[in-house]
Amino acid sequence: MRFARASKIALGAAVAAAVVAACSVPGDDAAGSNKTVTDGPVKIGFSQATQQSPFYVALTDAAEAEAQAQGDEFFHADANGDVTKQNNDVQDLITRGVNVLVINPVDPKGITPSLAAAQAAGVKVITVDRPVDKGAASFVGRDNKAMGELVGKAAADALGPTGGKIIQIQGDAGGAVARDRREGFLAGVSAQPGITVVDGPYCDYTRSKAVTAMQDLLQANPDLKAVYAQNDDMALGALQVLTENHRADVKVFGVDGLMEAVRAIASGDQYIATALNDPNAEGRLAIQTAVKVARGESVPEFVDAGTNLVNKSNAQSLQGESTFAAGE
Repeated sequence: MRFARASKIALGAAVAAAVVAACSVPGDDAAGSNKTVTDGPVKIGFSQATQQSPFYVALTDAAEAEAQAQGDEFFHADANGDVTKQNNDVQDLITRGVNVLVINPVDPKGITPSLAAAQAAGVKVITVDRPVDKGAASFVGRDNKAMGELVGKAAADALGPTGGKIIQIQGDAGGAVARDRREGFLAGVSAQPGITVVDGPYCDYTRSKAVTAMQDLLQANPDLKAVYAQNDDMALGALQVLTENHRADVKVFGVDGLMEAVRAIASGDQYIATALNDPNAEGRLAIQTAVKVARGESVPEFVDAGTNLVNKSNAQSLQGESTFAAGE
């Protein structure tokens, strides 16, 4: 309890410091111009929410590779799912003298101190994968509702008019990505009134947690017809449990285009569909957008990295050696 209290006090101090610093500059435009790079390498600070998922590992690696390819400097910090650590990481990146920040927020509301500190220091912020309500020059990512809806429509087609029960394994509690993928999926399956979607537990996009959850879900729901997981890693965990229990009759749906899932779609009849969410393209776009912002160029508020449905018709052509399938 003493540690938690100390963390809150430190966080409050960081906010206060950011506010005081913000009052000492003549204005947002003037502050932003202090860090504008007209020529030469750009110093990019990248604050990643976590590295506990193949998606985020690939996203970080792609961002670093793009920065290096352009001759820019790249500083990386892993928040390990802790928003307090992320706020401290961002403060450290600012201290290193970065020209621009790329942040994948652990909690879009919880990084308010980071956004305030960046504004006070005249450092523009790009968010990637998860947006914030305000305080960022641009968001680079995808429409997660659209991805969920693509997969939901595929599930409705696969189950047909008879419908049935679908168990939904969710990502992170309170997360915007989980919320949007849930809402999109529900919209997609709504065309089939015979479908019932039952919310399963939050498994933090982690396969091992999904395996544990699916063991209980299968026992409690022997009549289920399908599983929808909000990422492919969790979907593959569910598929493992279904296979071990000889439940080949239960269809599986995911999101992200993880290559292991794409291969399962191409080679079998149980994993039905996923939606492309290539972290490599997203990481490259994030760095390209950040460099433009650091050089004072205008960028859209939302840079869409694009998506598409992966099913039996195209899975074979999307197979490759990368961890995630690239966009068509």
